[in-house]
Amino acid sequence: MDYKKLLTDIARGIVDSPDKVCVTETVEGNDVKLLLTVAPEDTGMVIGRHGKIAKAIRTMMKAASIGNGHHITVEIE
Repeated sequence: MDYKKLLTDIARGIVDSPDKVCVTETVEGNDVKLLLTVAPEDTGMVIGRHGKIAKAIRTMMKAASIGNGHHITVEIE
């Protein structure tokens, strides 16, 4: 599964500047680390109130990895 594309599509649907969404993927064995970078003015939209949107994004990414044996970590900048 292409986790990078999935996270990019999710983030682009949330922000006002979808062209500034950037996802960097680092794979070490079964660990997949995704770094999501958005425009500074869109950071609040991706994090949400009390981190609810960020938590939902992380939950969706973990659900996408079920059955593939990968451990997904999502960081937001």
